[in-house]
Amino acid sequence: MKAVILAGGLGTRISEETGSRPKPMVEVGGRPILWHILKIYSTHGIRDFVVCCGYKGYIIKEYFANYFLHMSDVTFDLSKNHMEVHQRNAEPWRVTLVDTGDHTLTGGRLKRVSQYLLEEESFCFTYGDGLADVDVTKQLDFHRAHGKLATVMAVQPPGRFGALDLKGNSVEGFIEKPQGDGGWVNAGFFILHPKVIDLIKGDDTVWEAEPLRRLATTGQLVAYSHHGFWQPMDTLRDKNHLEELWLNNRAPWKSW
Repeated sequence: MKAVILAGGLGTRISEETGSRPKPMVEVGGRPILWHILKIYSTHGIRDFVVCCGYKGYIIKEYFANYFLHMSDVTFDLSKNHMEVHQRNAEPWRVTLVDTGDHTLTGGRLKRVSQYLLEEESFCFTYGDGLADVDVTKQLDFHRAHGKLATVMAVQPPGRFGALDLKGNSVEGFIEKPQGDGGWVNAGFFILHPKVIDLIKGDDTVWEAEPLRRLATTGQLVAYSHHGFWQPMDTLRDKNHLEELWLNNRAPWKSW
């Protein structure tokens, strides 16, 4: 089974980090957040990836081109122009990197990699900037059981503000950032049948707009409710939060 990762956006809301590299290459704990996402899937046996590159995609290509070298102990004999590898720590991954354009929108990027998904019964699809302690194995079982074309992971993120506990006009107490403010949101971990790609018209299609709406109105989109950890990396504050969790050995997504 394959997992498709969106990794081509500009990342303008975290411009402090993305001026020199694509957003999925922003590091958490010394490793790109893209690496963490691949590790999440790899833990559940999914090790074949298609990465939709765009903005500064060459940096992602260079990272994987040198991955084996960076993860191994080596001796360079410069007099003989020889490299000896002593210990190999590289992951058992197959990573296909596809240039999907600098300005292609999310749906368009998925359509551009469709040739790599033709033989798949279903595939995983996610954004290259979000982490979760999602049990991908259970989500796959859920997807296969309902038999629809698409599954989206739904979460209730913490509210942004504390709430007042009111009785009439009288304040009886305070509620610290109620979970989700009552709403469920798209957490970006999808499982899809390749037929969904037919709903994407071209590069200017936003995946979260017409394709998802069509799937919803035709009864082909099912929500997988996730009550655990989920955190997108939209801002520098989000990045620092993820970094703090990792450095203090409290990273919920680290299941490996």
